[in-house]
Amino acid sequence: MPETTYLEAIRLGIWEEMEADEAVFVLGQDVGAYGGAFKVTRGMLDRFGPDRVLDTPISEAAIVGAAIGAAMMGMRPVAEMQFIDFIACAFNMITNFAASSRYRTGIGVPMVIRGPSGGGMHAGPFHSGNVESFFLNTPGLKIVQPSTALDAHGLIKAAIRDPDPVLFLEHKLLYRHIKEELPAGGEELIPLGKAALRREGDDLTIISYGAMVHTALKAAAELESDGVSTTILDLRTLLPLDREAILAAVARSGKVILLHEATRTGGLGGEVAAIIAEEAFEYLDGPIIRVTPPDTPVPYSPPLEEAFLPDAATVTAAARKLLDY
Repeated sequence: MPETTYLEAIRLGIWEEMEADEAVFVLGQDVGAYGGAFKVTRGMLDRFGPDRVLDTPISEAAIVGAAIGAAMMGMRPVAEMQFIDFIACAFNMITNFAASSRYRTGIGVPMVIRGPSGGGMHAGPFHSGNVESFFLNTPGLKIVQPSTALDAHGLIKAAIRDPDPVLFLEHKLLYRHIKEELPAGGEELIPLGKAALRREGDDLTIISYGAMVHTALKAAAELESDGVSTTILDLRTLLPLDREAILAAVARSGKVILLHEATRTGGLGGEVAAIIAEEAFEYLDGPIIRVTPPDTPVPYSPPLEEAFLPDAATVTAAARKLLDY
């Protein structure tokens, strides 16, 4: 099969689930005739019709509220946030109602809320958000962020089939830059809650997710020229975390870098560091180093954004400091 982009992999995954299950439908701003802001829903209106591809008002609260109601009545909605930053408008419905519904009432809310996240495209603070940290303290919710086209395809299908709400974050920098050959047949599901080893080595461990996995891979390639072998663990699912994979990766090298694009304070790296400190402290051979942006909004200015985001040079500098410890 030809290589498929990260964006097209998500589109195919949703399409295949809609073909397989009439309960699956999509809703959001401009998802119909326009095909979505980034064209993830391109062609779906023509194939599935207006009853299953619903253009909505510019109201994230209305989108998520309608999705919750439909999910509780047996449907499987896939709600698009045109940019993930604006999911904040529906925060109460997601955290106080949808995520806790099974615990409170025994009724699951099988819906996916998906949308483009992340910086690197000079889109400024309103269109470059990384919102995962806002939702990590929400029991009952799952959070996914794939880094490859294959994972994007398999994880969106698994998310749609999940019996509870899933927040599916798609780094827009990857949409058309990452390509991969998908398996024939379209049934290659990737289970939620399982991390993936992207590279194996004994000198250093980098734990990351999303677009920063590719930054980690670039850094690892540079370090290899110095004889440093690096393990890279791609978390893929951020809630729940794959604790066994994290601990195994730490045990392999004893030197750990936690890399993510969300800002530092309250970021996922802090939770992963706590897990390591509580359950794998004896394996550590140096401090846990977090490589993140500073605690500021994402700058609009291209030079400032490039300084704000971690890059391979930032990671290799942290790695050399750790290796010399």
